[in-house]
Amino acid sequence: MEPLALTNEMVVVLVLLGFTIFLFVSEVVRVDFAAILVMVILGGISYIPGLEGVTDVNLLFEGFSSNAVLSIIAVMIIGAGLDKTGLLNSVAGIILKLGGSSEKRIIPIVSGTVGVISSFLQNVGAAALFLPVVSRISARTNLSLSRLLMPMGFCAILGGTMTMVGSSPLILLNDLIINTNSSLAEEHQMETFSLFSVTPIGATLILAGILYFLFLGKWFLPSSGTKEDATTAQSMKEYVKQLYGVDADIFEIVIPDNHPLYGEKFADLMAAFKFYVISSYYQGQKWLAPSVEAEILTPCRLALLGDGKIIKDFAATFNLDIDPEMTVFGHDFSVDQSGIAEIVIPPNSRLIGRCAREVSLRKTYGINLLAIHRGEENLSYAEAKEDPAAQLGLIDFQAGDSLVVQTQWQALSRLTKNRDFVVVTTEFPQEEWRPKKVSWALIFFAISLSLILFTDMRLSWCLLVGACGMISTKVLSIDEAYHAIGWSTVFLLASLIPLGRAVQNTGTAEWIAYQVLQVLEGWPIWGIQAGVAIMATFFTLVMSNVGATVLLVPLAVSIAIPLGANPAIFALTVAISTSNSFLIPTHQVNALIMGPGGYRVIDFVRTGGVMTIIFLVVSLIMLNVVF
Repeated sequence: MEPLALTNEMVVVLVLLGFTIFLFVSEVVRVDFAAILVMVILGGISYIPGLEGVTDVNLLFEGFSSNAVLSIIAVMIIGAGLDKTGLLNSVAGIILKLGGSSEKRIIPIVSGTVGVISSFLQNVGAAALFLPVVSRISARTNLSLSRLLMPMGFCAILGGTMTMVGSSPLILLNDLIINTNSSLAEEHQMETFSLFSVTPIGATLILAGILYFLFLGKWFLPSSGTKEDATTAQSMKEYVKQLYGVDADIFEIVIPDNHPLYGEKFADLMAAFKFYVISSYYQGQKWLAPSVEAEILTPCRLALLGDGKIIKDFAATFNLDIDPEMTVFGHDFSVDQSGIAEIVIPPNSRLIGRCAREVSLRKTYGINLLAIHRGEENLSYAEAKEDPAAQLGLIDFQAGDSLVVQTQWQALSRLTKNRDFVVVTTEFPQEEWRPKKVSWALIFFAISLSLILFTDMRLSWCLLVGACGMISTKVLSIDEAYHAIGWSTVFLLASLIPLGRAVQNTGTAEWIAYQVLQVLEGWPIWGIQAGVAIMATFFTLVMSNVGATVLLVPLAVSIAIPLGANPAIFALTVAISTSNSFLIPTHQVNALIMGPGGYRVIDFVRTGGVMTIIFLVVSLIMLNVVF
């Protein structure tokens, strides 16, 4: 490789590169704005005489129409469409059944699944599809979203190394090998790689990533992120307890066959123990609002709402088990599905002068009445001296009554459109599920996936076919599609593309590569291979992984041949190492999870730094073991 002279344009790009890294690490401003600022500065520099070659100002905003950015937009819409049908919610339920509420069980299941999916689907697509799944798991388990999203995102990146179609660099590699072969002597000709040639390497990397988070995650994973919807739900619960004296804990009780409680009415239990039976399960059937006159049939499960001590005493008295995992009712009464709410009876309500029993409040509206607050008077089921359900149920409603209820969020959402109620609680998931549209969502998801896997059509177009199909069939509306797009992610990635192009087009990348090679001169083969891997890792942080691969593969081949090393393995080292993108949120997946996870750049530096080292060590060992 011929030495390159350092030009003024290269100096400017190197300074701007250092400034970008400073902004990202220091977080003086938000990273998405930092990227926009760098793009604007880059454009301004190009108007300075003598520096016109730094970037083409006419192409400065081309990143917003790039294949990568449009693909991310489309996959976010597709993910929102699948989520709107409730399909991803069901996936979350399945994962919870397998993993319970344990972080050490959920992380391997989610991360391993995403890793395998991303070996065929672009890693950002797999991460975007599982983002709502992980959010719902966080809400139901009260686990911090920040401790779940990063393992999922990192394993999505790692999964791209499992097949030759898992990431853009690996897709390009065989073409680059064929092109490079045309300039090589016959004895140095390289064989192309088959679809699953890299599978042992990718599978080992995913396993290493999962083990890292399982055993070292408690020290490196950030814990300051959000617990999806859990904070609001907990605040509401504490507010209701303080104002109304109502405890609203939910337990799942297991009643075995031929138990002495067989034939007892729910109303009698509620009167005796001052709790609510809010759901029952018998012979595969579930009732979310069973009649208080219904009898216990065994074996069954009941969801009880009330004071935790009372319910535990009840279970101990009758020798009943409490299922801490809430195997049957966990989904129905998770914080993203149901909770405690406050509603008011307005002056024009048709319920005035009528009681809860008369209007069948539980059956008609899907709400369990826990307390009524009227003026200075406060009556709750916990304070009732007789049957709390009956006592509350016989009180005629008056204008201005505040009702504390336990309800499914879907039922509460319907009440917001009912003039007989004013819903005071506003911070709850107001999602309109469309389960009838699940077939359309799956059809267009399958169409997009088939186009990606079995055609050479542009990735963004393939994904937009699925997105447009979902909007056309009303799986989600165009406004919901716009809302589903993470615009901070879009601007972060689109604004960094011009900087990556400037690093490559001005010769800055080649100059950096030459300096690295000078340092590596005289090293053993394994040391130089490690140096190539580190160089590829650095380049993929500051420019696109495709650009880094195109630049470094011919360079790696030219390094390997004089050493007597296998040039194909050096080329593969580059293509795999360009997936080692964990240090800063410039990778599409990292940018995607940064906002929802509440991450800062320093979180990626700390957690991703260790992952970067693990990736380098494991990939280099496996490359030499397998090949």
